[in-house]
Formats: sequence, C-alpha cells, structure tokens
Amino acid sequence: VQLQASGGGLVQAGGSLRLSCAASGSILSIGSMGWYRQPPGKERELVAAKSSGENINYEDSVKGRFTISRDNAKNTVYLQMNSLKPEDTAVYYCIARRIVTSNGHRHPEVWGQGTQVTVSS
Repeated sequence: VQLQASGGGLVQAGGSLRLSCAASGSILSIGSMGWYRQPPGKERELVAAKSSGENINYEDSVKGRFTISRDNAKNTVYLQMNSLKPEDTAVYYCIARRIVTSNGHRHPEVWGQGTQVTVSS
C-alpha cells in the first residue's frame, strides 16, 4: 500500500491550494484518511481527518479555512486550503488508517511522502 500526495507549492497569504493524496495497492477498505503537517522546527500535528463515513476533525486554527473531503471509490483524500496564512507553512503529510487489502492484510496506518506548502506574507 502506498500513498501519493500532490498539490503543494508556494502561495501568497490569502491564497488557496488543494492537496490530494491517493492510496494504491489492491485496497478493499480504508478506515480514516487525513492530513498532518510539520512546520519548520516544530512537531508534526493533525490538520484534518475524515472517517469513511461523515466524521470529520479539524485542528482549531484551520477551522473555517480548510475543508477535507474523500472520494472513497478512488481511495483519495483532498484538503482544500483557503485564506492561507504564513503560519500554515509546513510539510503536509497524508495518512490512511485501518487499511484492508484484497489479500486480507491489515495495515494499521500508512503515511504518504510530504508535500511542501509555503505561504509568503
């Protein structure tokens, strides 16, 4: 199982970016998918996560600005980021939890590679 993230880049404050992360590898089901970020010199933190149903969690500082969504048929999670601020600058990582593959293997969690988001003031 692999996660491939894309969509990072450089944007001015107030701008928008959309991150995508697709899971591949004969997947039958995924429990939750989400995004973490690691700002320079800081620890990794949860940004947003969405269950296979309707449960969604957001970090407080992104509420009202970021929107997480999933396409379960495509095993893909998205993060629409609006009204970006310089403090949103970080490497963003996607994660998928409780993955079941067609050969019956269960993967507790899989991380994607990071994608850099830089917001200039």
